Amino acid sequence: MNIFDKFNLEGRVAVVTGGPGLLGSGFCRSLAEAGASVVVADVDEKGSAKLARKLNADGLHALGLGLDITSPVSTQSLVEQTLKAFGRLDILVNSAALDPKVDSKGAVQDNGAFESYSLDTWNQALNVNLTGTFLMTQAAVRPMLAQGRGVVINLCSIYGISAPVQGIYRRPGKPPQFKPVYYTVTKAGILGFTKYLAAYYAGNGIRVNALTPGGVYNNQDEHFVQNYSARAILGRMADKDEMNGAVLFLASDASSYMTGANLVVDGGWTAW
Repeated sequence: MNIFDKFNLEGRVAVVTGGPGLLGSGFCRSLAEAGASVVVADVDEKGSAKLARKLNADGLHALGLGLDITSPVSTQSLVEQTLKAFGRLDILVNSAALDPKVDSKGAVQDNGAFESYSLDTWNQALNVNLTGTFLMTQAAVRPMLAQGRGVVINLCSIYGISAPVQGIYRRPGKPPQFKPVYYTVTKAGILGFTKYLAAYYAGNGIRVNALTPGGVYNNQDEHFVQNYSARAILGRMADKDEMNGAVLFLASDASSYMTGANLVVDGGWTAW
């Protein structure tokens, strides 16, 4: 087999949660360009539909659907709609998650201080980032088991394998900002979830791996970009399309001897 044939996804069906998002949109397009029929899924149903229309207009195959990953009814409904539309489900990319971003003015959604962190916010984050991933995967693996094959890709973070460098979120003369505790805890949990499922489905044809991106540039303020970039071996943040090849690799037969692994694409951030 030609090496490029291993990346071919023709005849396969992929669900991408968080599909309209910064990384999710690129995942959807890349999987579709490799030949897969892609279900763009998100709580933002209009965003899912809009991206699906763009992909279809470019001659690709996509369906946009609304999804609440914290609801077992919604996750099961999404799988049923996928099977009705395409007849199978081969690939699940768990990209949907709460992630407090630094904006163009240097602010995080809240200051993230651990001592005063809201229990409601903590519970919401665990419900989305961990329970939501659990529910979506639980629904998706059922048809995969019936088929005798499937791939699950869970999105982790460098902050799931190392602690946040809190200093890069602070600015002289301004109140301190922190990457909140839930992000590291939930992303570390995703790695445990990945290894558990990989071992649990041994012999069933289902492979489960994680992808750990480094920081992705999204119009953050210059101070943050400089501080972040100084800690990456490659000296910069990632472009949003630099994770697409990794997702295609994990989704395809090119990674057929990988399961329970964590593919780190972080510009060298965690190599120090």
